[in-house]
Amino acid sequence: MAFQKAVKGTALIGGGAIATVFGLSQFSQYRNKHGALVQVQAAEGAPVRKEHLPSREQQIQALQSSGEFDVLVIGGGATGCGCALDAATRGLKTALLERDDFSSGTSSRSTKLIHGGVRYLQKAIMKLDFEQYRMVKEALEERAHLLQSAPHLSAPLPIMLPIYKWWQLPYYWVGIKLYDLVAGSQCLKSSYVLSKARALELFPMLRRDRLVGAIVYYDGQHNDARMNLAIALTAALYGVCMGCMGSVWGVWGLYGVYGVCGVRCRDVLTGKEFDVRAKCVINATGPFTDSVRKMDDEEVPNICQPSAGVHIVMPGYYSPDNMGLLDPATSDGRVIFFLPWEKMTIAGTTDSPTDVTSHPIPTEEDINFILSEVRNYLGADVEVRRGDVLAAWSGIRPLVTNPDSKDTQSLSRSHVVTVSDSGLITIAGGKWTTYRAMARDTIDAAIREHNLQAGSCQTMGLQLEGAQDWSPTLYIRLVQDYGLESEVAQHLASTYGDKAFEVAKIAQVTGKRWPIVGKRLVSEFPYIEAEVVYGVKEYARTAVDVVSRRTRLAFLNVQAAEEALPRIVDIMARELHWCEQKKKEQLEAAKRFLYYEMGYKVKTDQLTDSSEISLAPADIERYKKRFHMFDKDKKGFITILDVQRVLQSISVQMDENTLHEILNEVDLNKNGQVELNEFLQLMSAIQKGRVSGSRLAVLMKSAEENLRRQAIPVDRSGGGL
Repeated sequence: MAFQKAVKGTALIGGGAIATVFGLSQFSQYRNKHGALVQVQAAEGAPVRKEHLPSREQQIQALQSSGEFDVLVIGGGATGCGCALDAATRGLKTALLERDDFSSGTSSRSTKLIHGGVRYLQKAIMKLDFEQYRMVKEALEERAHLLQSAPHLSAPLPIMLPIYKWWQLPYYWVGIKLYDLVAGSQCLKSSYVLSKARALELFPMLRRDRLVGAIVYYDGQHNDARMNLAIALTAALYGVCMGCMGSVWGVWGLYGVYGVCGVRCRDVLTGKEFDVRAKCVINATGPFTDSVRKMDDEEVPNICQPSAGVHIVMPGYYSPDNMGLLDPATSDGRVIFFLPWEKMTIAGTTDSPTDVTSHPIPTEEDINFILSEVRNYLGADVEVRRGDVLAAWSGIRPLVTNPDSKDTQSLSRSHVVTVSDSGLITIAGGKWTTYRAMARDTIDAAIREHNLQAGSCQTMGLQLEGAQDWSPTLYIRLVQDYGLESEVAQHLASTYGDKAFEVAKIAQVTGKRWPIVGKRLVSEFPYIEAEVVYGVKEYARTAVDVVSRRTRLAFLNVQAAEEALPRIVDIMARELHWCEQKKKEQLEAAKRFLYYEMGYKVKTDQLTDSSEISLAPADIERYKKRFHMFDKDKKGFITILDVQRVLQSISVQMDENTLHEILNEVDLNKNGQVELNEFLQLMSAIQKGRVSGSRLAVLMKSAEENLRRQAIPVDRSGGGL
């Protein structure tokens, strides 16, 4: 167990909230802060689950007027919300504070896997490490629970390990079979071996040469941000008073027997400050854990070592719809995964040491490394293009480590619960899959240390919000009863579960024959405008909340997310009564988020006004001719009027706003027109694979082909009638 000394200090917590702690010192885990053994008594009466979710305003009012809480949790990630849910279901009066939005940090930036940890089992066996084995065993049990508690948000996923050396086949087969064996009755499906032909049939993109065969095993996959929110909403229905967008800037207490007894906080949206008192304060702040601990003693050794995992999203055609791929030994020793998710493909790495606790910006070097590893596994007929990276993000994983360890790859995801002399409880480490077990251990410690009257853990088998009446065929009723598109209905059912009907009820009529209701935010994704309205009811208060977590647009395609932003802001403004200045601020903040945190910056860097033109002379002449088909007057640039003229000649209609957007993508010097040099820079970037999906390039090529067909005379020849 860790220890802490009595020092006053400040630190950044919960994604940016400032806290101040007083009077923390050494402790014993199994005795309370007075040194006495505690006998826990069960609370009278079981908690009742509410039918309706309280509004944010009701929640903030309850935080201010409910007197002293038994438990106050700081941090709205998976672990913090799990702690709040665990405490509430035991009958404890519970509150939770989150500075930003639920899952705004690490919990929404995961690999989307629910797993036991194949590589940790390998290390446990190779090093005869019983703690690693125990951690894998627990994670596999929790994997089964998580899949059962929210079946609409999670499902088993087969993952392939391609084998390129004969000796690796029995080696990996034994390891994967042991993984199944450790899971026992909780094994999702039994692993199996594939021949080369069968592996290529299931994963046709694989590199064929030297492929021996493959092994397929099963783990789980989920929508991480929505799962986090489901835990938070379930906790709220069990009576947890929770406030998101509340800056916690003072954790305070008294010296002596009272210890830490509450927080000073501020509602970010209204600016109002108030105190929240509690018998027990829990620090569940993920990567910011050590910042809180150092409030007590600046010399205390760290118990968390941050590790950055970079992820990129590519089009769905890079992987099969229902099969992932894992390489446990890349060129630099890290693990790389290649997974289908939300009809796209996620590729990424794990365990890259970092010194920062805020989420770093993905770099071009990170992205190129992942692309190079992807190229190693895909066939030569699949061109892996830099321009196919649709989004990129980096998440900080708070791994537990010895203070002297510098190698995050040697770390497990075991969690540690520490209790200071003043009673502040910290939960550190762990991983998404084991959030429930982490919460259980944390609340057990809180009950022991603070002599709280509560029952035993009630969360095993507890179904989360949306799971109660969900079924795999629920989406059919949405189509039949409301006239939603099948794709939209499937999305709503797999996101909201049985609450999808509430979203469908507020969906707008389209005015079309089909679909009858459900206006999409962007054409290529199934997110509809009604989800923005419903997201506000689920405590979303910023455009970033909606574009990244209530929908997953920011994680799937940053350009599509940017396209949807104005409409999202308009809907939220109507629901939350924003003024024009507030709308402008929200739009700008969301664009900054996309630009810096979701990879838009590194994407736009692929085509700038300083980009080189590396084209063969013949290609330059060909592209000049195409350009001059639009620039009839040989001005050296084209405008919207030029494009409209050509489109009219081939009977194509396109609204002016869309044309503005199309030209703006290539207008590198932002002077309202596309010059010949800019067009050649675009075509050079496309040819090199740095840019893909350029609407202007496709439009001009299509127009050129149409004009050529019109110029060919249609004369009869031969013996026609």
